[in-house]
Amino acid sequence: MSSSVLFDAPGPRTVARHRVYTVVSLLALLAFVAFAVWTMYDRGQLEYALWEPFLTPKYIQFILVDGLLETLKMAFFSIVLAVAIGLLLGIAKLSDHRWVRWPAWLVVEFFRAAPVLLLMIFLFYLLAIGSGPFSPFWCVVIALTLYNGSVLAEVFRAGINAVPRGQAEAAYAIGMRKSQVMTSVLLPQGVKIMLPSIISQMVVALKDTSLGYAILAPGLTAVGKPIYLEFRNQVPTAIVITALYVAVNLVLTFIAIRVQKRLVGEKKMLDVPMVGEAQSERSAAIG
Repeated sequence: MSSSVLFDAPGPRTVARHRVYTVVSLLALLAFVAFAVWTMYDRGQLEYALWEPFLTPKYIQFILVDGLLETLKMAFFSIVLAVAIGLLLGIAKLSDHRWVRWPAWLVVEFFRAAPVLLLMIFLFYLLAIGSGPFSPFWCVVIALTLYNGSVLAEVFRAGINAVPRGQAEAAYAIGMRKSQVMTSVLLPQGVKIMLPSIISQMVVALKDTSLGYAILAPGLTAVGKPIYLEFRNQVPTAIVITALYVAVNLVLTFIAIRVQKRLVGEKKMLDVPMVGEAQSERSAAIG
């Protein structure tokens, strides 16, 4: 059996025990699902009249266009802007200049600690009420950008710091400037470390768009309200809306993992060479 540096490979008894745990967990999950379905049936939540709106083309279009599409647009703008801001703040926190490092630290710590819902409400009353310049849609985008950008700033900072120090030292030794070291050496090598956390934060941003319901922003949670008010089907509506969120998150995760494997998969090396290799090639060429 192969073993890892962190732990020994499990023996036959441990493998058998893990299989038993897996079977028991699956049976418990199936029992829970069966109990939930039986409870819904017993309380009349499986009646066709309650689920009919989700089979009607008019309501399907309403959910997909006015709900899902708006949710995806909010998530897209939030994720793109958050990655950009997170990268800038993360690099700023690594600056040698205090006048750059300390303001970046203050911004990151403040917005990382601020509850997203309260941030949305604050921005709504500040920027959208009355003749405000922004709609609730953009209040959600700004709030998610500030929060997720602050979280991603720590991801970028940690990813860059996780690159072996010798790589930066070797880059400086061959005459690279600090900006070149950051963009050509540290960031490309830190991508592999950062990607899982970035993917996770994308999923968080997509789910947090549902909080826009509190400030009348469009999205899946917003389109659910008129449906259950008309048909009195709160439980079926919640199940359908939740299923759409889960499906979109699974697709997002799948795409992100495919991109991760394409960029930094085990079978493919990064296009950017290690600094040590570049230095060796340069020495060989000079020799």
